[in-house]
Amino acid sequence: MSPDKELFVKMVFINWEIQNTKVDKLLDTLTEEQLQEDTASGRNSGIYLLGHLVAVSDGMLPLLGFSDKLYPQLTTIFLTNPDKSGLEKPSLEELKQYWKNINNSIREHSNRLLPEEWFAKHTAISEEEFINEPFRNKLNIIINRTNHQSYHLGQLIYLQSKA
Repeated sequence: MSPDKELFVKMVFINWEIQNTKVDKLLDTLTEEQLQEDTASGRNSGIYLLGHLVAVSDGMLPLLGFSDKLYPQLTTIFLTNPDKSGLEKPSLEELKQYWKNINNSIREHSNRLLPEEWFAKHTAISEEEFINEPFRNKLNIIINRTNHQSYHLGQLIYLQSKA
């Protein structure tokens, strides 16, 4: 095992956990009314962004080869359709519980992998493609999703000023 790989994996997961904690803390402070509001004029609502984050994180499970999605029904609502599509959304409490369940599942599966296993290909790339693009590995999925989460956290923060 390479100490560099172990350190890099640890750094990535520390940042992933920091973002999860920030989202959790923000969700604890925002009311349901605030989350129903759009983050800015003509933009997505907080509840939609939370559902989007949940659906994207759920998609990490099969992408990393851990399991099937826990909540595949969220894909249609939060990934393939816009906020104002008219589709019925789960309740805020359901989304918060899904968020916790998915993150716990990712955590549990992640803790079983050795550092070098994080540098293996994810499931959305072929062996042939991976030879030419070894950066398309499992760890890069965590990096990408951490950045994605940070972006939407920045949008959700605007809801704190809405009453």
